Amino acid sequence: MQVRSRLLPLLRSPLLGELLAWLYLHPDQNYSVTELARRFKSSQSTISREADHLAKAGLVREERRGTMRLLQADLDNPLARPLTELLALTYGPAAVLADVLPPVPGVDAAYIYGSWAARYAGEAGPPPRDVDVLVIGDADEDDLADAARRAERELGREVNIHRVAAAAWHAKSDDDPFLASVRSRPAYPIIEPGVHP
Repeated sequence: MQVRSRLLPLLRSPLLGELLAWLYLHPDQNYSVTELARRFKSSQSTISREADHLAKAGLVREERRGTMRLLQADLDNPLARPLTELLALTYGPAAVLADVLPPVPGVDAAYIYGSWAARYAGEAGPPPRDVDVLVIGDADEDDLADAARRAERELGREVNIHRVAAAAWHAKSDDDPFLASVRSRPAYPIIEPGVHP
């Protein structure tokens, strides 16, 4: 059964929100169906089916290069500007943080937690007012603050980055109430351990 989007209830699924946000928040690039399927851990047929609907609606452009199908946001559509703003406010954190965090040295893993992750996971509640990010590793606090400010400019909302050492994150004890709380609630992976882009 397909889960409806809690971040943007107009959409029928979180995957559609992620796909649109990725394309509209990276408008100068085109992506293959294969790349998008890998990024969103979905099948190529599912991404291709969503692309068919979006192309028919005039929301994405498609280009064929041999057997490769490339997709790009269609910025000539009159809905492009308001849709981009809406996507930045809803699914944007995943797309924007996937750009700003990987270049920061010392980030072993990163997750969005808190209200945004809860809505993404399907929990009912009000729209998130900010974005909470847990970074695991020894990244410099100033570099993380710069990344948070860059993300805030694109998202139009506060981004709070909390850094923890890898040893503290991997410790199995619940001595730290903050980490115990984060572990017990939904989290959305931006950078998974050992899968640094």
